[in-house]
Amino acid sequence: MPHRALEDFVDRHRRLFVLTGAGCSTNSGIPDYRDSDGNWKRTRPVTIQAFLNEAGTRQRYWARSMVGWRRFGRAAPNDAHRALASLEERGRCELLLTQNVDRLHQAAGSRRVIDLHGRLDVVRCLGCAATTTREAYQGELARLNPCWLGLDAADAPDGDADLEHQDFSCFVVPACRSCGGGILKPDVVFFGENVPRDVVASARSHLEQADAMLVVGSSLMVYSGFRFVQMAERRGLPIAAVNLGRTRADELLTLKVEDQCAAALSFLL
Repeated sequence: MPHRALEDFVDRHRRLFVLTGAGCSTNSGIPDYRDSDGNWKRTRPVTIQAFLNEAGTRQRYWARSMVGWRRFGRAAPNDAHRALASLEERGRCELLLTQNVDRLHQAAGSRRVIDLHGRLDVVRCLGCAATTTREAYQGELARLNPCWLGLDAADAPDGDADLEHQDFSCFVVPACRSCGGGILKPDVVFFGENVPRDVVASARSHLEQADAMLVVGSSLMVYSGFRFVQMAERRGLPIAAVNLGRTRADELLTLKVEDQCAAALSFLL
Protein backbone atom coordinates (compact mmCIF):
# COMPACT_ATOMS: atom_id res chain seq x y z
CA MET A 1 0.00 0.00 0.00
CA PRO A 2 1.40 3.43 -0.96
CA HIS A 3 0.65 5.05 2.41
CA ARG A 4 2.47 2.32 4.32
CA ALA A 5 5.39 2.61 1.91
CA LEU A 6 5.55 6.35 2.60
CA GLU A 7 5.53 5.73 6.34
CA ASP A 8 8.37 3.24 5.91
CA PHE A 9 10.27 5.77 3.75
CA VAL A 10 10.03 8.41 6.48
CA ASP A 11 11.00 5.91 9.17
CA ARG A 12 14.11 4.80 7.27
CA HIS A 13 15.52 8.31 6.77
CA ARG A 14 16.55 10.49 9.67
CA ARG A 15 17.28 13.78 7.89
CA LEU A 16 14.61 14.60 5.34
CA PHE A 17 14.86 17.54 2.97
CA VAL A 18 11.19 18.46 2.42
CA LEU A 19 9.98 20.53 -0.54
CA THR A 20 6.36 21.68 -0.52
CA GLY A 21 4.10 23.29 -3.10
CA ALA A 22 0.58 24.59 -3.61
CA GLY A 23 -1.05 21.20 -3.00
CA CYS A 24 -0.06 21.52 0.64
CA SER A 25 -2.36 24.53 1.09
CA THR A 26 -5.45 23.60 -0.93
CA ASN A 27 -7.21 22.28 2.20
CA SER A 28 -6.69 25.74 3.70
CA GLY A 29 -8.80 27.25 0.92
CA ILE A 30 -5.91 28.45 -1.26
CA PRO A 31 -6.26 27.15 -4.85
CA ASP A 32 -3.39 25.45 -6.66
CA TYR A 33 -2.06 26.37 -10.08
CA ARG A 34 -2.15 23.20 -12.14
CA ASP A 35 -4.35 20.24 -13.01
CA SER A 36 -3.43 16.56 -12.67
CA ASP A 37 -1.49 16.72 -15.97
CA GLY A 38 0.61 19.66 -14.81
CA ASN A 39 -1.16 22.19 -17.04
CA TRP A 40 -2.29 25.66 -15.94
CA LYS A 41 -5.83 25.78 -14.56
CA ARG A 42 -6.16 29.50 -15.29
CA THR A 43 -4.29 32.39 -16.91
CA ARG A 44 -0.64 32.44 -15.92
CA PRO A 45 0.26 34.74 -13.01
CA VAL A 46 1.63 38.19 -13.79
CA THR A 47 5.27 38.34 -14.84
CA ILE A 48 7.84 40.60 -13.22
CA GLN A 49 8.48 42.28 -16.57
CA ALA A 50 4.83 43.31 -16.99
CA PHE A 51 4.53 44.38 -13.35
CA LEU A 52 7.57 46.67 -13.57
CA ASN A 53 6.93 48.12 -17.00
CA GLU A 54 3.16 48.62 -17.13
CA ALA A 55 1.23 50.81 -14.70
CA GLY A 56 -1.98 49.13 -15.87
CA THR A 57 -0.63 45.73 -14.87
CA ARG A 58 0.13 47.04 -11.37
CA GLN A 59 -3.40 48.46 -11.11
CA ARG A 60 -4.87 45.12 -12.16
CA TYR A 61 -2.60 43.18 -9.79
CA TRP A 62 -3.33 45.28 -6.70
CA ALA A 63 -7.07 45.46 -7.39
CA ARG A 64 -7.25 41.67 -7.60
CA SER A 65 -5.00 41.38 -4.56
CA MET A 66 -7.15 43.76 -2.53
CA VAL A 67 -10.22 41.59 -3.11
CA GLY A 68 -8.43 38.27 -2.65
CA TRP A 69 -6.44 39.21 0.46
CA ARG A 70 -9.57 39.36 2.61
CA ARG A 71 -9.70 35.55 2.57
CA PHE A 72 -6.07 34.70 1.86
CA GLY A 73 -4.90 36.75 4.84
CA ARG A 74 -7.17 34.72 7.14
CA ALA A 75 -6.17 31.26 5.85
CA ALA A 76 -5.22 28.80 8.59
CA PRO A 77 -2.89 25.78 8.54
CA ASN A 78 -4.38 22.37 7.74
CA ASP A 79 -3.33 18.86 8.76
CA ALA A 80 -0.65 18.70 6.05
CA HIS A 81 1.11 21.71 7.60
CA ARG A 82 0.67 20.27 11.09
CA ALA A 83 2.01 16.88 10.01
CA LEU A 84 5.21 18.44 8.66
CA ALA A 85 5.59 20.54 11.80
CA SER A 86 5.35 17.28 13.76
CA LEU A 87 8.07 15.78 11.57
CA GLU A 88 10.37 18.65 12.52
CA GLU A 89 9.42 18.34 16.19
CA ARG A 90 10.60 14.71 16.05
CA GLY A 91 13.97 15.90 14.77
CA ARG A 92 13.50 14.29 11.37
CA CYS A 93 13.42 17.37 9.11
CA GLU A 94 16.72 18.80 7.88
CA LEU A 95 14.84 21.62 6.16
CA LEU A 96 11.40 22.48 4.87
CA LEU A 97 11.79 24.39 1.60
CA THR A 98 8.43 25.74 0.49
CA GLN A 99 7.39 27.18 -2.85
CA ASN A 100 4.32 28.66 -1.12
CA VAL A 101 4.16 32.29 -0.05
CA ASP A 102 1.39 31.91 2.55
CA ARG A 103 3.55 31.31 5.68
CA LEU A 104 1.19 28.55 6.80
CA HIS A 105 4.06 26.20 7.62
CA GLN A 106 5.36 28.73 10.13
CA ALA A 107 1.85 29.25 11.50
CA ALA A 108 1.63 25.48 12.08
CA GLY A 109 4.84 25.52 14.10
CA SER A 110 7.60 24.69 11.59
CA ARG A 111 10.79 26.66 12.24
CA ARG A 112 13.39 25.16 9.89
CA VAL A 113 11.74 26.78 6.86
CA ILE A 114 13.05 28.61 3.81
CA ASP A 115 10.45 30.51 1.75
CA LEU A 116 11.85 29.82 -1.72
CA HIS A 117 9.53 32.30 -3.42
CA GLY A 118 9.28 34.85 -0.61
CA ARG A 119 6.29 35.82 1.51
CA LEU A 120 3.08 37.56 0.56
CA ASP A 121 2.48 39.17 3.96
CA VAL A 122 5.21 41.78 3.34
CA VAL A 123 5.25 44.60 0.77
CA ARG A 124 8.60 46.04 -0.33
CA CYS A 125 9.47 49.27 -2.13
CA LEU A 126 11.76 48.61 -5.08
CA GLY A 127 13.05 52.16 -4.86
CA CYS A 128 14.15 52.57 -1.23
CA ALA A 129 13.70 48.95 0.05
CA ALA A 130 11.31 50.07 2.83
CA THR A 131 8.86 47.37 3.90
CA THR A 132 5.38 47.34 5.32
CA THR A 133 2.98 44.60 6.29
CA ARG A 134 0.49 43.44 3.69
CA GLU A 135 -2.27 44.04 6.24
CA ALA A 136 -1.29 47.70 6.61
CA TYR A 137 -1.09 48.07 2.84
CA GLN A 138 -4.55 46.55 2.59
CA GLY A 139 -5.81 49.45 4.69
CA GLU A 140 -4.24 51.93 2.27
CA LEU A 141 -5.75 50.15 -0.72
CA ALA A 142 -9.18 50.21 0.91
CA ARG A 143 -8.91 53.88 1.89
CA LEU A 144 -8.07 54.95 -1.66
CA ASN A 145 -10.45 52.56 -3.43
CA PRO A 146 -13.58 52.25 -1.25
CA CYS A 147 -15.85 51.39 -4.18
CA TRP A 148 -13.93 48.12 -4.69
CA LEU A 149 -14.67 46.88 -1.18
CA GLY A 150 -18.03 45.45 -2.21
CA LEU A 151 -16.61 43.28 -4.99
CA ASP A 152 -16.17 39.56 -4.56
CA ALA A 153 -14.67 36.91 -6.82
CA ALA A 154 -13.25 33.39 -6.80
CA ASP A 155 -9.90 33.05 -5.07
CA ALA A 156 -6.73 32.66 -7.13
CA PRO A 157 -3.50 30.96 -5.96
CA ASP A 158 -1.41 34.08 -5.30
CA GLY A 159 -3.75 35.66 -2.79
CA ASP A 160 -5.60 37.60 -5.47
CA ALA A 161 -9.02 37.05 -7.03
CA ASP A 162 -10.30 36.19 -10.49
CA LEU A 163 -11.79 39.59 -11.25
CA GLU A 164 -12.78 39.70 -14.90
CA HIS A 165 -14.34 42.37 -17.08
CA GLN A 166 -13.43 45.14 -14.63
CA ASP A 167 -12.06 48.54 -15.60
CA PHE A 168 -8.85 48.82 -13.58
CA SER A 169 -7.82 52.18 -15.03
CA CYS A 170 -9.29 54.14 -12.10
CA PHE A 171 -7.83 51.92 -9.38
CA VAL A 172 -5.41 53.91 -7.22
CA VAL A 173 -2.16 52.16 -6.26
CA PRO A 174 -0.73 53.74 -3.08
CA ALA A 175 2.75 55.23 -3.28
CA CYS A 176 5.59 54.28 -0.98
CA ARG A 177 5.24 56.28 2.23
CA SER A 178 9.01 56.39 2.72
CA CYS A 179 10.25 57.68 -0.65
CA GLY A 180 7.04 58.60 -2.44
CA GLY A 181 8.10 57.23 -5.82
CA GLY A 182 9.27 53.61 -5.72
CA ILE A 183 7.20 50.74 -7.11
CA LEU A 184 5.62 48.71 -4.32
CA LYS A 185 5.69 44.96 -4.82
CA PRO A 186 4.76 42.01 -2.61
CA ASP A 187 7.96 40.46 -1.24
CA VAL A 188 7.63 37.39 -3.45
CA VAL A 189 9.37 36.05 -6.53
CA PHE A 190 7.21 36.75 -9.57
CA PHE A 191 7.20 34.59 -12.68
CA GLY A 192 10.20 35.58 -14.78
CA GLU A 193 12.13 36.68 -11.69
CA ASN A 194 15.10 34.81 -10.25
CA VAL A 195 15.17 33.36 -6.76
CA PRO A 196 17.89 35.23 -4.79
CA ARG A 197 21.22 33.40 -4.94
CA ASP A 198 21.67 33.35 -1.16
CA VAL A 199 18.32 31.59 -0.77
CA VAL A 200 19.33 28.90 -3.27
CA ALA A 201 22.75 28.50 -1.64
CA SER A 202 21.27 28.14 1.84
CA ALA A 203 18.78 25.50 0.68
CA ARG A 204 21.52 23.62 -1.19
CA SER A 205 23.68 23.48 1.93
CA HIS A 206 20.83 21.81 3.82
CA LEU A 207 20.24 19.37 0.98
CA GLU A 208 23.88 18.30 1.29
CA GLN A 209 23.21 17.32 4.91
CA ALA A 210 20.05 15.30 4.12
CA ASP A 211 19.76 11.57 3.58
CA ALA A 212 16.52 11.66 1.54
CA MET A 213 14.09 14.09 -0.09
CA LEU A 214 10.33 14.31 0.32
CA VAL A 215 8.21 16.38 -2.10
CA VAL A 216 4.75 17.32 -0.85
CA GLY A 217 2.06 18.88 -3.04
CA SER A 218 4.15 20.07 -5.97
CA SER A 219 4.06 19.18 -9.66
CA LEU A 220 7.64 20.56 -9.84
CA MET A 221 6.83 22.20 -13.17
CA VAL A 222 8.63 25.37 -12.05
CA TYR A 223 12.39 24.98 -12.37
CA SER A 224 13.15 26.82 -9.12
CA GLY A 225 11.80 23.82 -7.21
CA PHE A 226 12.61 21.07 -9.69
CA ARG A 227 16.34 21.84 -9.59
CA PHE A 228 16.50 20.64 -5.97
CA VAL A 229 15.16 17.26 -7.08
CA GLN A 230 17.88 17.22 -9.72
CA MET A 231 20.47 18.00 -7.04
CA ALA A 232 19.13 15.22 -4.83
CA GLU A 233 19.21 12.75 -7.71
CA ARG A 234 22.81 13.66 -8.52
CA ARG A 235 23.75 13.04 -4.90
CA GLY A 236 22.06 9.62 -5.03
CA LEU A 237 19.40 10.50 -2.48
CA PRO A 238 16.12 8.55 -2.51
CA ILE A 239 13.20 10.82 -3.42
CA ALA A 240 9.55 10.34 -2.45
CA ALA A 241 6.65 12.53 -3.59
CA VAL A 242 3.06 13.08 -2.52
CA ASN A 243 1.08 14.74 -5.30
CA LEU A 244 -2.23 14.41 -7.08
CA GLY A 245 -1.26 13.87 -10.70
CA ARG A 246 1.90 14.05 -12.77
CA THR A 247 5.11 15.68 -11.62
CA ARG A 248 8.07 16.81 -13.68
CA ALA A 249 10.26 14.41 -11.69
CA ASP A 250 8.21 11.20 -11.99
CA GLU A 251 11.13 9.34 -13.59
CA LEU A 252 13.45 10.30 -10.72
CA LEU A 253 11.19 9.21 -7.87
CA THR A 254 11.84 6.28 -5.58
CA LEU A 255 8.24 6.40 -4.34
CA LYS A 256 5.12 8.31 -5.36
CA VAL A 257 1.83 8.59 -3.49
CA GLU A 258 -1.10 10.08 -5.42
CA ASP A 259 -3.33 11.44 -2.69
CA GLN A 260 -4.16 14.65 -0.88
CA CYS A 261 -1.25 15.80 1.27
CA ALA A 262 -3.10 15.73 4.58
CA ALA A 263 -4.36 12.21 4.02
CA ALA A 264 -0.99 10.85 2.93
CA LEU A 265 0.82 12.41 5.90
CA SER A 266 -1.82 11.60 8.51
CA PHE A 267 0.48 8.99 10.10
CA LEU A 268 2.60 11.89 11.41
CA LEU A 269 -0.25 13.31 13.46
